[in-house]
Amino acid sequence: MVTVALGSTLATILLSTDVSWSEGAVALVLLVALQFVVAWTTTRWPATRSALTSAPTLLVLHGEILEEVLGEHRVSPGELRQAVRASGSGDLSQVGAVVLESDGTLSVVPASSLGDASALRDVPGAHT
Repeated sequence: MVTVALGSTLATILLSTDVSWSEGAVALVLLVALQFVVAWTTTRWPATRSALTSAPTLLVLHGEILEEVLGEHRVSPGELRQAVRASGSGDLSQVGAVVLESDGTLSVVPASSLGDASALRDVPGAHT
């Protein structure tokens, strides 16, 4: 999100005659400083991390799509299938888990690589 904001701010500085270079520079410095403060705070105090970022979410477990979770997190079945295909799998039954990560990416764990699922320890619902 910060990258998009920085790009948008830079484009406005370069293309708009209504924004001076100094105003744009202040905006860029402010965005970078805020990003630094958020990153520093979330690494020092775990409670702020949970307030500012979402927890990873289980979308598929042992090849079964958790439909209600897809709706809650606004992930379409097509997006889910696309992530599975991108991982090299053509069969949902061969997928051990799909996790919607806190950064918005979808992680696909093949059933053959699931093992004891210890990598899913911080994912709610993974050990049911």
